[in-house]
Amino acid sequence: MYIRQLFQSSHLQWAWRAAFLEHIQGRHQRARRWAHSGGGTYKAVIFDMGGVLIPSPGRVAAEWELQNHILPGTIQKAWILGGENGPWIKFMRGAITTEDFLQEFGRLCSEISKTSVPVGSFLSLLTSEQVAKQFPVMTDAITQIRAKGLRTAVLSNNFYLPNGKSFLPLDRKQFDVVVESCLEGVCKPDPRIYRLCLERLGLQPSESIFLDDLGPNLKAAASLGIHTIQVNDPETAIKELEALLGFTLRMVIPNTCPVRKTVEIPRDSLEKYLKDLLGTQSTGPLELLQFEQGQSNPTYYVRLANHQLVLRRKSPETLVPSTHALEREFRTMKALANAGVPVPKVLDLCKDSWVIGIPFYLMEYCPGLIYRDPSLPGLELSQRQAIYTAMNRVLCKIHSVDLKAVGLQDYGKHGDYISHQVQTWIKQYRVSETRTIPAMERLIQWLPCHLPRQQKMTVVHGDFRLDNLVFHPEKAEVLAVLHWEFSTVGDPLVDVACSCLAHYLPSSSPTSLLRGLSDCDFTQLGIPTAEEYLRMYCLHSEIPLPENWNFYMAFSFFRMAAVVQGIYKHSLTEQASSAATKQNEKLIEYMSNLAWDFAVKEGFRVFKEMPATKPPMRI
Repeated sequence: MYIRQLFQSSHLQWAWRAAFLEHIQGRHQRARRWAHSGGGTYKAVIFDMGGVLIPSPGRVAAEWELQNHILPGTIQKAWILGGENGPWIKFMRGAITTEDFLQEFGRLCSEISKTSVPVGSFLSLLTSEQVAKQFPVMTDAITQIRAKGLRTAVLSNNFYLPNGKSFLPLDRKQFDVVVESCLEGVCKPDPRIYRLCLERLGLQPSESIFLDDLGPNLKAAASLGIHTIQVNDPETAIKELEALLGFTLRMVIPNTCPVRKTVEIPRDSLEKYLKDLLGTQSTGPLELLQFEQGQSNPTYYVRLANHQLVLRRKSPETLVPSTHALEREFRTMKALANAGVPVPKVLDLCKDSWVIGIPFYLMEYCPGLIYRDPSLPGLELSQRQAIYTAMNRVLCKIHSVDLKAVGLQDYGKHGDYISHQVQTWIKQYRVSETRTIPAMERLIQWLPCHLPRQQKMTVVHGDFRLDNLVFHPEKAEVLAVLHWEFSTVGDPLVDVACSCLAHYLPSSSPTSLLRGLSDCDFTQLGIPTAEEYLRMYCLHSEIPLPENWNFYMAFSFFRMAAVVQGIYKHSLTEQASSAATKQNEKLIEYMSNLAWDFAVKEGFRVFKEMPATKPPMRI
């Protein structure tokens, strides 16, 4: 039911004046709450938009005035002029067009500041994607509230945009009920709009909690019996809401843990750096967690205000320095983003030691699913097929990138890629070698003598595996490819072979580094075999099947054995648990034997294809 009535009562006019005077006078330092009598179990949470889910219009106005050299407080004074018949209130009721609003509101602002005020610029900023972003802490809270079976609603004083749509830069699917002032013809704090929201929720006032940043709006809600929380800072408000509901509203970031003491970073200097970089003056604390993966380059989850970031720093004790260049990783992702490859958006590469004491780079956090188990337990057959197909296609996308177009034509060492890789990993293995492994010794002799002919040169990820991909939570779409520290320009078949390693490892692998599929029924699971995966890649890439595929698998297992050897040696110096140390030691030998098995297969293939020679004639 649409309500198309104007305000009539004088107490409402006073309430609007008081609301905006609160902004002007800056009384946002103390959270206040009007409690109602009675109690009971809460069944819904109702959110205001501006100042609760997205930045407050008042704060946006203050920053805009400062940047445009406009008299401070001009916008907010113009808001309250005319009361319910002023241009701002009429705009929120949907009573005037955007064009009429800008004309009337611009005139008021110009009269107040004694100069021409470009209010169209302010409205553009207020409604821009850059500003009108939902606070992550509120997104998390809504997700948790709905997961617990409670209903959610947004009750917003908003307006029509020039395109005729209402200004609601939110995912409407988050809410069971959406009530917008411009659609209903009435604004908060009129009690009718609260009753309308409750009616659509099908709830009594005492069964709901309302969050707003303006005192008069909250007071009107409380007078109806709704429990209220005043939002001055989203983080603080969420803590108060958690106390009322009795459960946490913080979204757990997957695969993270508290930062380990050995890799702690100074928070104060990092926070200052982030505020300068992002242009934010957040009052909330900086949140810092460590990702459990990424031992070579410690990786952190960082949240500041409405920014969710990932920080990758160099390790001071990297065993293989040349393979862990953060500059390489940063450059690759920045270039590939321009080519449509799904990678996290990189923000800055910091080489200055004053920030955290060691070089690092920042990228945006990409929420989604990372499948650690290649057998994809819990999914349907068709879903597994779709995920492996998406994985295959994104690899084809990486290998199809025009090096010159993205500025990577001088990236890596062109020519003799495989030869260089073989020699590099032989050297790295020797550096971390702790005992003689027969299969590794045979491979060190065999690999340089059986190098394939040079293939086409493409971007090579270097560690392309299922667990280095972030997938969309609801469909088989790769949102981001992670961990580019091994990237270079080289033979694309190395990436294809790397993505097939799990096919030959058992599901009961002695370490979580590589869980396998060798003892699984591929047909029953709906997962392509390594041969099917290779054919799929060649079909998508429009190349013939390689004759020397076994060489690539031999090299890939040899390289992975060398990587695990480095981890094993490092664990010895760190005095890691004997159980973990023995697991890695066994895995090295297991993978080196697999590598040699492929080398033997390649040898038989070459032998069979040699031309038959006639036996010498007897004289």
